[in-house]
Amino acid sequence: MSAPHVLISGGGIAGIATALQLVRGGIRTTVVERAPEPRPGGQAVDLRGASREAAERMGLMPGIDAHRLHEKGMVYVDGHGRPYGRMPVALFDGRGAVADVEIARGDLNRVLLDALAAAAAEAPGLLSLRYGDRIEALAQDDAGLEVRFGSGGAERFDAVLGADGVHSATRRLAFGPEERFATRLGGYAAFFTMPTPAGIEDGWFSMRIVPRAMLGIRPDRDPATAKAMLTLRVGHDAALRGDRAAQEALIRRLLADAGWQAPAVLAAMGDAADFYFDELARVDVPDVANGRVALVGDAGYCGTPLSGMGTAMALVGAYVLAGELVDAHAEDVPAALARYARRIEPFIADGKKIPFGSLERAVPRTSTGAALGRLTTRIMLSRPLRPLMQRAFAENATDALPLPVAGSDAALATA
Repeated sequence: MSAPHVLISGGGIAGIATALQLVRGGIRTTVVERAPEPRPGGQAVDLRGASREAAERMGLMPGIDAHRLHEKGMVYVDGHGRPYGRMPVALFDGRGAVADVEIARGDLNRVLLDALAAAAAEAPGLLSLRYGDRIEALAQDDAGLEVRFGSGGAERFDAVLGADGVHSATRRLAFGPEERFATRLGGYAAFFTMPTPAGIEDGWFSMRIVPRAMLGIRPDRDPATAKAMLTLRVGHDAALRGDRAAQEALIRRLLADAGWQAPAVLAAMGDAADFYFDELARVDVPDVANGRVALVGDAGYCGTPLSGMGTAMALVGAYVLAGELVDAHAEDVPAALARYARRIEPFIADGKKIPFGSLERAVPRTSTGAALGRLTTRIMLSRPLRPLMQRAFAENATDALPLPVAGSDAALATA
């Protein structure tokens, strides 16, 4: 039987990683991404446990190492930039806030795109990568799916994979409205690239916590730039969706009295070309396979940036999903997608855990709560209590599960 033709909606980490493994497995693959080009920037992401193993099996580690961020750890600072707590990478065996392997999201996407281009060059005709397009409608039957695109055309496919993020259009079309699967967690997150401020400690991810906001400045691969990472504890406001001016106004209000590097962050925000802002939400889809449609990454199982496992789940999900399709080939696509859904389920549950609780614990609402949080951090990271913290990180680790195996694992290795 001929190999299936698979459509992937979304050209981020999950979509490109899935496409890479499908093309390597000899499966004709079309990727559509509504953005006009690959999205740059984004927060730094870590690879540990199963996600690092997936990256190694996919042959991505040489490219990742070339773009790797060499961070020393996280340091908590007060309003004057004075440190009051440190979490070095080595202290917690890579299981703390900063892992052994860190890479900017945009750099990881570039590593994947380069690998995909190489795979496509070795198998002409298997890959179609289309930016500036999106799925408008889909209908599945016993033999396949009819898909209509925003560009006006319609095509048939054997499977559709939704890798289009938290606000997935694929999920809405094939599984139901977003409200059925997304749980708001009481806040927003923002990321953007900025010039490295004077006074930032080299190699350290610096963090400042104030009432209703957490401000982080993370090292970039280029010493001249850094990543601003903001977590905001505010209620849902529908007017913020898609309104950058309103989003920036909210950030300026919450960081107005934050001290430290807040003025530098606010000054750089308006000119940031890679400004990202979205609500913190958890996505729970009970079964990520529905006939010939399956979800991968944030579209099916988002634990929010607070979990620190979004990219990890995307890579592992892509690896397992592609493996099932490659192993099944055209024999029974729905059965392959159903096996993927079952095998990824334990990892999804583990990867959605928010370390040490919730947004409420991470970002206090009052100045008293912020002061208490600083005192607690200072005590818990002191030398006498470090063994206790090491045990706590080990118990809360979200990287303990082994990489799920899909089909014949040999089909998942690099060509």
